[in-house]
Amino acid sequence: MYKYVRFPDFKFKALTLSYDDGVRQDKRLISIMQQHGLKGTFNINTGMFSAEYKGVENGRMTKQETFDLYNSSKMEVAMHGYHHFSMTQIDSALAISDILTDRKELENMFGKVINGMAYANGLCNEELRKVLSKIGISWARTAGQNEKFDLPENWLEWEGTCHHNNPRLMELAEKFVQMKEPGYYWSRKLQVFYLWGHSYEFDNDGNWEVIEKFAEYMGNQDDIWYATNGEIFDYLQACERIKFSADGNFVHNPNAIDIYIDYLNNKYIIPAGKTVKLG
Repeated sequence: MYKYVRFPDFKFKALTLSYDDGVRQDKRLISIMQQHGLKGTFNINTGMFSAEYKGVENGRMTKQETFDLYNSSKMEVAMHGYHHFSMTQIDSALAISDILTDRKELENMFGKVINGMAYANGLCNEELRKVLSKIGISWARTAGQNEKFDLPENWLEWEGTCHHNNPRLMELAEKFVQMKEPGYYWSRKLQVFYLWGHSYEFDNDGNWEVIEKFAEYMGNQDDIWYATNGEIFDYLQACERIKFSADGNFVHNPNAIDIYIDYLNNKYIIPAGKTVKLG
């Protein structure tokens, strides 16, 4: 990503959460997130709604509960596979069919285009990733923990900073909050703290205080952009499309959203559809 790009309001740090399976504990998690201004993405298996999956109560929400919770909270929804198949352990055609079915179900439920996902069990391979990009999947989260804040080199291999049960969670959170943007222009780069997990784990482990402490510490920081997975991806894709004049005196933004840049230590907002003179 270009060194001069900044997140909205010229921030260089962003925080996003990603939680899987569409379980009832998401209600409590979302309540905690909203108290502290956090945003995130919830990855859904539309073939496994409670009481509709082999008639078994499995901790997942019903289809109506799922729609009501994420629609009213304005959290993002993304794919997690219709049947939660491990993509590398089934036939490729079946894997693609499963993902597309999940996508169509979610799009019909929520009335919007959905182009992101979390791999079920974190599993995928290069063969499948090549196909995913051709069927409209733009970004996908693995089950990795790199304990870093860098943007992914490949958006279809988006590895999170850490799971919420990582013993270094608060150490990493403190490092992120205390991080200041370098003064030297070419040393600057955007940073993202990406937290992921399953909200039912807080019940299973009896440790809701983990996410409560994290949210309280990380929330409502003036220099952090709180965004969904898709908002981060879409914004940075838009940043890739801005165009500079040959002499560097003008920049044009062909997108439908404003773009923020810090170019040669001068801050500019490039309004949607506008050309701005620099300097």
